[in-house]
Amino acid sequence: MTQTPINTTTTPFVAASSTLALVHYLNRQGVLNRQRVEQILGMDLSALREPDRRVAAQAHYRLWDHAERVTGDPAVGLKAGQIIDPERMGLVGHVFFNCDTLGEAVTQYVRLHRLINESVILSFEQTDDLAILTWQADSPEHYCRQDMDRTVAAALSRGRHFIYPGLTVEWAEIAHPRPDYADKYETLLGGPVVFGAAVTRLAINSRHMSHPIPHRNPYVYSAVLKQVNGLMARLQTRRSFSRKIRKLISRQMATDKIDADTLARQFHMSRQTLYRRLKKEGYSFHELVEHVRKDKALRYVASDQYALGEIAFLLGFSELSAFSRAFKRWTGMAPAQYREQHLTVKSDE
Repeated sequence: MTQTPINTTTTPFVAASSTLALVHYLNRQGVLNRQRVEQILGMDLSALREPDRRVAAQAHYRLWDHAERVTGDPAVGLKAGQIIDPERMGLVGHVFFNCDTLGEAVTQYVRLHRLINESVILSFEQTDDLAILTWQADSPEHYCRQDMDRTVAAALSRGRHFIYPGLTVEWAEIAHPRPDYADKYETLLGGPVVFGAAVTRLAINSRHMSHPIPHRNPYVYSAVLKQVNGLMARLQTRRSFSRKIRKLISRQMATDKIDADTLARQFHMSRQTLYRRLKKEGYSFHELVEHVRKDKALRYVASDQYALGEIAFLLGFSELSAFSRAFKRWTGMAPAQYREQHLTVKSDE
């Protein structure tokens, strides 16, 4: 089985091209409120056209919730995913549809998937009879029904359009409860569908893996793949910078006041330069500090190593009540309740 790497150290992002495609869908439906969408995303819509731009997954998913509200259509993801527009596929899409065979295309899709969405783990396995793609959110809070609908619909609709019109699934499992529009799923996929599964899976006949891609262009493939590999390399470089900042914040949190100017001086740069470099990854400095605090809080509270008052001090809170309010905002429950649940689970193992 091949699998995309799991993002465990930073906030996950999605490709701006995915968000831009949703914006264009809203525009086509005549319900695009540019000011409201920019407020949801926290950026100007013109920035979505930048080749290296990434959008925080949570902001992207909030836009899907907005899309469902303004269209009044719970099946908005399925419908958006069935629109075939080569200009909205992004670079990975152009790599996919210029491979030699569907099997090679799927292999590249899995390898490059974190350029599309870092919050979803994509894996692929093949037997003599079936080829199975599996999508799994890296955490429950990163599961978005509308985006999963779009992903499944786009995978099949684009495959039929660019590769083989008769492409159908042998079966599908969908990781959300059966919706009111379930019949649209079954009509689209052409095979039996089970809802409420642990993960989302599509199974197609293995014979399709050797199906050639009719209009592939080896020159386009080579050029686009080179560009995509460059994006992957730059993304890795950027992540290494944010990881360094994150580690420094983590080390200093219990002993010093976290200050952007102080951290910037340790990297021999101005505060403005530090802000710019983080912004390229979609971070603000405040968000990065918040992410570190949250991650450490979840570990400390679940482990029972420190008293709650000690944890508040270690995370730089002035008093326990401030820490408790922040923790409830992060998890929806008080620290004591969270600790009790985790200790109960451990005792039952």
